[in-house]
Amino acid sequence: MEWDSNSDLSGDEEEEFLLNDADSPLPFPFPVQNLLQTAPCGFVVTDALEPDHPIIYVNTVFEMVTGYRAEDVLGRNCRFLQCRGPFAKRRHPLVDSTVVSEIRRCLEEGIEFQGELLNFRKDGSPLMNRLRLTPIYGDDETITHVIGIQFFTEANIDLGPVVGSTVKESAKSSDQFRSVLSSLHALPVGDRNVSRGVCGILQLSDEVLSLKILARLTPRDIASVSSVCRRLSELTKNEDLWRMVCQNAWGSETTRVLETVPGARRLGWGRLARELTTLEAAAWRKLTVGGAVEPSRCNFSACAVGNRVVLFGGEGVNMQPMNDTFVLDLNSSNPEWQHVQVSSPPPGRWGHTLSCVNGSHLVVFGGCGRQGLLNDVFVLDLDAKPPTWREISGLAPPLPRSWHSSCTLDGTKLIVSGGCADSGVLLSDTFLLDLSMEKPVWREIPVAWTPPSRLGHTLSVYGGRKILMFGGLAKSGPLRFRSSDLFTMDLSEEEPCWRCVTGSGMPGAGNPGGIAPPPRLDHVAVSLPGGRILIFGGSVAGLHSASQLYILDPTDEKPTWRILNVPGRPPRFAWGHSTCVVGGTRAIVLGGQTGEEWMLSELHELSLASSVI
Repeated sequence: MEWDSNSDLSGDEEEEFLLNDADSPLPFPFPVQNLLQTAPCGFVVTDALEPDHPIIYVNTVFEMVTGYRAEDVLGRNCRFLQCRGPFAKRRHPLVDSTVVSEIRRCLEEGIEFQGELLNFRKDGSPLMNRLRLTPIYGDDETITHVIGIQFFTEANIDLGPVVGSTVKESAKSSDQFRSVLSSLHALPVGDRNVSRGVCGILQLSDEVLSLKILARLTPRDIASVSSVCRRLSELTKNEDLWRMVCQNAWGSETTRVLETVPGARRLGWGRLARELTTLEAAAWRKLTVGGAVEPSRCNFSACAVGNRVVLFGGEGVNMQPMNDTFVLDLNSSNPEWQHVQVSSPPPGRWGHTLSCVNGSHLVVFGGCGRQGLLNDVFVLDLDAKPPTWREISGLAPPLPRSWHSSCTLDGTKLIVSGGCADSGVLLSDTFLLDLSMEKPVWREIPVAWTPPSRLGHTLSVYGGRKILMFGGLAKSGPLRFRSSDLFTMDLSEEEPCWRCVTGSGMPGAGNPGGIAPPPRLDHVAVSLPGGRILIFGGSVAGLHSASQLYILDPTDEKPTWRILNVPGRPPRFAWGHSTCVVGGTRAIVLGGQTGEEWMLSELHELSLASSVI
């Protein structure tokens, strides 16, 4: 994948893809136009930086000759052409394994390949493919792409029809191939430029291409498009286009938050999109801040408001519930903890949740207070003069609880799930409170089935109105175990329901979703732009490192966990209740070095993008 082309491309040059005029320099290190004189030319580009070299571009000749549309093959390896028919899983026995091995060797060694190989159309009819593979090197001498030029000819092999197809279909496909061949032969060489004769999209204006087509793609797709031709490469360097791409892919709220990140404007939307997609710049670092949070405490909750970290409540000496508020402004040249003088503070508590809504408003729910468990709701406008806590008397509240999980939806709605009720009973319910209403009313989300009851899990929002639940201390019969289960729910559906994505983390169960994080509770879940979820920290059994990062994209057809290794100095411990995400690009871990939350002058930061400080 090529994210930022440094090629010196002139905007006045007419767009070119495969062929140039005879007197102009060739865009590829071989005379492509000469080869087109005898056969139609399929053109394929694969991403050499991704596992298994997925296809990122095919031309129309490839589609017409093979019968496979671009959307059928993008993201796949080219080897499917060696299988007879779209449902075949194995290479056809007539395909020369020696040639296949030679292709593999050339790709591994980064050298050019030329040879012939038996391929099959989508309907199963055979083709001979005279193939040329050329590796493309980036500025750092790393192979970034492989370009495949395919010269298809009829294969004189009678294999009979594929199961499920007919002889008539095979004959029709063969006739179409001859029609393509004849039309290309009828053209003068200079008129066989695919960008003119086939790629009609490039006949659109820059404005239409940018606003109506490119702006609707994902950042990763835009990066791939930039490597297709010179004109698209120039268009995809526009910062306004990148901002529209990010806003359409990530949502207006995420884009607005990213605009507040110090240095984001200097970094640029294109670079920011690349780093937040590839996570190539992710790194740990240790911070030392001034001020103090007194009296000392643990089991507090932390939340980010813009570039400020807010701490509320906690458990003091002799299990004393605290109700004070502290703020750490990370925009300051010398950040330090400051006690905020507020009016009408809530009752002291620990094991509660603290969430941010409507930009600068904080919401506290539940926890354990002096008189036991709580189910009250308080809201604080941090920018008000003076800041004042206000109780929200929501009707039909959930059961009192602690160590539950919460998240916010649409910037106005609080969602609460699970936790521990009286007598240590674990809960499995999910409630929603719309704080934009004049008189908010709690509403339990009715579902036909709920995941096992749990506490210490996380709730994350992705894809607009979808929520993801991970981990926690879950109930299994009469026992309780740390979990690595993952569930999702789409609240935009008329009848939302929980779906099991990966798991189960229960003893003796398998995990089809890749290398899952070890079972844990009170961990950190970071929602990345685009919907991916990053997991680390928490209470983990055995010798597993709590600082190891795991990432998953729940929008994938088959979501799969993978490990993310980043440089720097990670914390030894990280807890969900004392970690928050600032500006969408920085996870701030409070008191993580020794596991002692009393030491709040030392922080650890996981930065997901460079030059944002």
